Amino acid sequence: MNILIVDGQGGGVGKQLVQMLKKEIPDSFVMAVGTNSAASQSMLRAGADAAATGENAVTVAAKKADVIAGPIGIVVADSLYGEITPAMALAIAQSGAKRILLPFQHCDNIIVGVGDFNITNLITLAVNEIKNLKNC
Repeated sequence: MNILIVDGQGGGVGKQLVQMLKKEIPDSFVMAVGTNSAASQSMLRAGADAAATGENAVTVAAKKADVIAGPIGIVVADSLYGEITPAMALAIAQSGAKRILLPFQHCDNIIVGVGDFNITNLITLAVNEIKNLKNC
């Protein structure tokens, strides 16, 4: 399974996703793409198989991914404090990959009907969904 993790800022969400995915699905290939080099490096140090940075990296990697995971803001242009460009959001949204989106409530978007989970619970739920995709 080719899994793309997209994150911005310091890459903390992506880092935790990478760590848990490599533990729970060790035979998966995890590609990490950060909106900046700090996010990319954080995910690479966490165990990603490969890492890249920026808009073009997201566009290319989204075409090759089976699964794309990250905060929900990765499909909303100008979110994550402006780090997600319209081209990034479009590439992720139009990808044929399954998208596993963590519903953080801090990207100027309010998601109703979502419980107030901490980051660890959200990461665990996301990884469980990705593991279940192997059974589809």
